[in-house]
Amino acid sequence: MKNPSDSRARVPAAEPRAVLFDLLTALLDSAALWDAVAGGAEKGLPWRETYLRNTYAAGAYRPYEQLVREAAGQVGLPEILADRLVSRYGELAPWSEVNEVLGMLEQRVRLAVVTNCSERLGRIAAARIGVAFGVVVTAERAGYYKPHPRPYGLALEALGEAPETVLFVAGSPYDLVGAAAIGMPVFWHNRLRMTAPPGAPAPLAQHDNLYPLLRLVMR
Repeated sequence: MKNPSDSRARVPAAEPRAVLFDLLTALLDSAALWDAVAGGAEKGLPWRETYLRNTYAAGAYRPYEQLVREAAGQVGLPEILADRLVSRYGELAPWSEVNEVLGMLEQRVRLAVVTNCSERLGRIAAARIGVAFGVVVTAERAGYYKPHPRPYGLALEALGEAPETVLFVAGSPYDLVGAAAIGMPVFWHNRLRMTAPPGAPAPLAQHDNLYPLLRLVMR
């Protein structure tokens, strides 16, 4: 169902040659795992929101697991919860329509992922989707966290595509800034009804599920 506040999608000038996804929010219900580890949404939400802010403000790569620990401490949770979260990464589950939508998309365009986590956890998380992504770029591999241009740029280099030919699917609102800054059109899968940061460019479309993505890619 479309978010009532969403604006009508603006169709890109040309069909994308590839689709680049945020992983941990756009494709995976990582929030559910954070809530489970924290002991409920009332604890998991502030922990995750703090981690997102810290990660996107980090710039140059620092160990992902350390950022998760620091965020736990900042909201009054035991830092040991970060180790428990990491140990349960194999439990991450995709959103309900992900396999159907990506199964259709991969028949038309190449699919890739860029994610703000370590190489080890990025591999575990990407494997939970069940799709063979041609490119998986992590913050550790790039040496920087999004929204620094390097992770997005590294994914584009691996795809061999110009930014305007690749549609970026954001999950976190911070990707609205980073992906647009490098020149990619953005579809915002705002499943969690998050608020865009001040001054963030408007996406091509904003929806609370991935089915409308098919109209942009397979028209």
